[in-house]
Amino acid sequence: MRMTPQRLAVGLVALISLGYTVFPVIYISRYCGPVGIAVLVIGFPAFFVPHFRHIRAALRGAEPGGPSVGLAVQALAAFLPFAILPGQMGYWWTGMPSILLGSVLLRLRPPLALGCLAVLVPAVFALNWHYAYPEARVTAAFYSLITLAVTGFVIYGVTRLVVVSRELARARTELAEAAVLRERLRISRDLHDGLGSSLTAVALKGDLARRLVRRDPAAAEAELAELVGVAREAAQDVRQVARGYREMSLTGETHRAVALLEASGVSCRTDLADVEVSRETDEALAWAVREAVTNVVRHSQATTCSISVSAHGGAVRLEVVNDRARGRAADGGGLTGLRERASGLGGSVVAERAGDGFRLVMELPAVPGTPRRRADRSRWVRRGPDAATGDGNVAAGDPETTTGDAAVAT
Repeated sequence: MRMTPQRLAVGLVALISLGYTVFPVIYISRYCGPVGIAVLVIGFPAFFVPHFRHIRAALRGAEPGGPSVGLAVQALAAFLPFAILPGQMGYWWTGMPSILLGSVLLRLRPPLALGCLAVLVPAVFALNWHYAYPEARVTAAFYSLITLAVTGFVIYGVTRLVVVSRELARARTELAEAAVLRERLRISRDLHDGLGSSLTAVALKGDLARRLVRRDPAAAEAELAELVGVAREAAQDVRQVARGYREMSLTGETHRAVALLEASGVSCRTDLADVEVSRETDEALAWAVREAVTNVVRHSQATTCSISVSAHGGAVRLEVVNDRARGRAADGGGLTGLRERASGLGGSVVAERAGDGFRLVMELPAVPGTPRRRADRSRWVRRGPDAATGDGNVAAGDPETTTGDAAVAT
């Protein structure tokens, strides 16, 4: 069974509750006779059933409201036994108001919760002052206030942390979907701008050639030749759109990757060395950046990602590292495609765990060809609307992608 934040929160709350019930059960049942047994049998269910109902409601995202019957029953079960238990046995019940504070903070709006806290503090102080030995009253009373604050706010904090983490995950998914939508809009725009005029020209020249074919065959043939040229240009435009951008380059792809990571709430560090590589090598490195970064957003829980390029020994090395990997490594179409590209250029691709994160490394020979110089220096891109770099376009990647341990390949 996989440990989820919600299960961890429930387990921690249950552990705290168990810690406050062990000694009351032992001492009250042993020294208070039938009265103590009755308090335990009635008081514990009356206290903990509403308590865990409040925890469950908060974990499901219920908004704080006003006083409820359940909270009133829990408060009654927290304080009534002090009037019933004989002698100093009420001391063993003094932990219950601390747990009650957690329910109060979760279920009441801040003004009401703070008002209840203002009542609980003197009440707990007075109870511990009353039940403690005379020589230790001051220490016991102040220690009880620390216990009250720590217990109540820990219960509140772990429960709210689960809710906030769930909301962040939902927002992250929505950001990734928005990035994909923007990419689809970009493709739609490119198809419209690039193919609209070309197809219109094809239709016009085809119609003109049909009219000229009988009365002026030479002119018709010329029009048909131009039509073929326009059609070829349109086919090239389609291939360029399908590849993602008008021109694949490591620099441009890195800018777009940073924009995608920033939109998804991931801090990104880039360090691209000044190195001359062939067009094929540059394009292969750009594909590696796209595959890795797209899957960091889609399939990991990363908060930081680094993209670095270095040159050594006649080779160029690309390294993409993210933290908080999840899932197990799986060779999907994206990773297989990268290995095929690297192999065709005499290079290699390594995908492996890196601590709690994941690392993808592509190493290729820096064969001189069509040189491209890159002068992007190290920089940290912080999350936020003003932190985007590059041209602001966001890549969504290919339909088949993989991040190894950082993702389950699609």
